[in-house]
Amino acid sequence: MNITILLAAGWQEWTGWLTLLNFLLIGFSLLSILAIKKESISASAWCMTVIFIPFLGVFLYWMFGYQSVQRPLERKRRHAESYRQRSNTLMEAAATPEIEGIWQDLTQLATKLGASPLNTGNKIDLYHDGDSTFESMLQAIRAAKHHIHMEFFIFRADESGQRFIDAMVERARAGVQVRFLYDAVGSWGLHRNLLKRLTDAGGKVSPFLTLLNPLRRRVQINLRNHRKILIVDGRVGFTGGFNIGDEYLGKHPFFGHWRDTFLRLEGPAARFMQRVFIEDWHFATDEDLSDSTYFPKIEAIGSVPVQIAASGPDQELKTIRETYFAAIMRASDRVWIASPYFVPDTGLLDALCLAARSGRDVRLLCPFRPDKWLPFLAARFYWNDALAAGVKIYQYTKGFIHSKILIADNCWASVGSANFDNRSLFLNFEMTCLMQSREVVSELEKAYLNDLSQSIRVNPEEFAKRGFVSRLSENACRLMSPVL
Repeated sequence: MNITILLAAGWQEWTGWLTLLNFLLIGFSLLSILAIKKESISASAWCMTVIFIPFLGVFLYWMFGYQSVQRPLERKRRHAESYRQRSNTLMEAAATPEIEGIWQDLTQLATKLGASPLNTGNKIDLYHDGDSTFESMLQAIRAAKHHIHMEFFIFRADESGQRFIDAMVERARAGVQVRFLYDAVGSWGLHRNLLKRLTDAGGKVSPFLTLLNPLRRRVQINLRNHRKILIVDGRVGFTGGFNIGDEYLGKHPFFGHWRDTFLRLEGPAARFMQRVFIEDWHFATDEDLSDSTYFPKIEAIGSVPVQIAASGPDQELKTIRETYFAAIMRASDRVWIASPYFVPDTGLLDALCLAARSGRDVRLLCPFRPDKWLPFLAARFYWNDALAAGVKIYQYTKGFIHSKILIADNCWASVGSANFDNRSLFLNFEMTCLMQSREVVSELEKAYLNDLSQSIRVNPEEFAKRGFVSRLSENACRLMSPVL
């Protein structure tokens, strides 16, 4: 009896068993969704997905929607809290800078939400292209005396990656402690032979949430480490939007010019960047780096007040998301945002629309040519409400814009790794630098206006005339917004 005859004879029984299995999977999935999903929109979207897409909907939920904080993340939460208490103790004697009224209030709120205490005495250097960013980081690595701590979402095994590995290998051979943490998904193609050069030289390397068995350890599919951090000797720190690879030098065959924002921080706030790396390193390797040699006393060398805000799925309150919401609501003059992906939750979108309707100058800068079509189309769905409220939306045409910045009024700004989307603000591990400085904001403003000169503004009337197919695809993509 061949397989066709066998199936023909028993198709009714097979259909019954498959239907029963589907109902059981749906029921179990719905219980999980209702138990762990706090956002009603997210819960509703996933409920409809598992109900109306047999089997595939259940698969998609457990691969991408399930984000229960299991014991490893609970351990990370406890470890982070211990470092936060230690860092706060270190900063008790720090001078509190004078900040304008509403922004002093935001500083205190951000601290309550989990950001570091505001501390002055920092020097900030901003970079807007890959060449100057990479050269500054390489100079810092080559000058390292005690340790180098590097953590990146994407690290390519190309010429740029080789340059950074070469620099770290040289320092490791000189006796400098080198630790390199990379995300297992973002750096999927990172060659073991390249990493072996570093470990053979005495450096330490670890992936973050490895994907050895995604079906068994599904939490690792969704919760990624999107941070970009370099700490040298506990005194100098780097963060922003750049990853490590040739494409970030403008060598991408499709996009060409790559526009991003990165910063170099020197001063007391570097200790809080260090704290974020050490928490992540301990989570990935179980190596405890609480020794005081990693938190040297740093004298003030600048005048920029800085807070370091980190967020991730190990937090009950999402520090970066809540701080952004508060900054938008407190702004009295303007809110300027640059992000390659714009998929906000309902609260953030309402805040932006309310600010625009209240007469604030609200602007959004995003790419003209997307690198990922799903979030790009989903973003266009949210443009409807934003444009109707008076938000000015621009699309960068010179190449690809990857900057993640938020400017509020003339004295507050954020530069970091977090996009203005649900994935960054709820699912990923992210870090951003919150600065209260007219000088820093002025430099970011100048770069932003230059970007606008190389962008096209979305015309609300023309956008409203887009076709049925475009609207349909945008509506379909926005259904995945909880994980975009």
